Amino acid sequence: MPLVKVGPYRIGYNSRPFFIAGPCVIESERHCLKMAERLAGVASRLKIALIFKASYDKANRTSAGSFRGPGLEEGLRILQKAREASGLPILSDVHEKAQVPSAADVLDAIQIPAFLCRQTDLVQAAAATGLCVNLKKGQFLSPQEMSKVLEKARATGNRNLLLTERGASFGYNNLVVDFRSFVIMRSFGQPVVFDVTHSVQAPGGQGDRSGGDARFIPYLARAGAAAGVDGFFFEVHDDPSKALSDGPNALNLKLFPRLVEDILMIRSSLRRIS
Repeated sequence: MPLVKVGPYRIGYNSRPFFIAGPCVIESERHCLKMAERLAGVASRLKIALIFKASYDKANRTSAGSFRGPGLEEGLRILQKAREASGLPILSDVHEKAQVPSAADVLDAIQIPAFLCRQTDLVQAAAATGLCVNLKKGQFLSPQEMSKVLEKARATGNRNLLLTERGASFGYNNLVVDFRSFVIMRSFGQPVVFDVTHSVQAPGGQGDRSGGDARFIPYLARAGAAAGVDGFFFEVHDDPSKALSDGPNALNLKLFPRLVEDILMIRSSLRRIS
């Protein structure tokens, strides 16, 4: 399995776990830069590969009145400043093919949202940039079906690809994680990421917005480490109760370093993953 290039990092299979972390959405320039700098401090202290994530536009909010972010142009400007301030590589998601060229000029990694993972033109436009592309598994897909999404991306010649599990729909307003998914998707030959915080989300669970239960984050993360997951995705916020998006399922920043240490300790105790 090849290592994947993201900025200065080479991440993936049987290497030390890597992390994707940051607030769900860019709430303001000041907040985004503060979060990037604080996460960079954690990455430096714990000697981990960390990719900073924040969305410039949350195009799939439950309600039309929900906060979406600053938009493409302003959001990319802020993300570029966040990279300069923190030294971290930057990831954000694209929702339309037309956004890809602008995003590729700034980002180190492009993310395909779970809802859009079957949009062939979008997947292939992102992959054609040659940048790392994080393909999130749709809540409505089996892990086996992600092999077809991967085929679309690989058809462009790009091998800097990640597959991310974020839970599967289980009735209304509920997600569950089938840990067999990691083994299945790893067999496709690309590193697999566990999006822990979205897995405890309750989509649309608060009527006009999504809910969630952040208390389960550490338990699922530790289980993912025991399963040999290559990377971990966390939406992290310094005050989840005031987050403008996904607060109920966000990990409090003050808890992040300890959880990373737990993950590293569990992974170090495992034999080499086959």
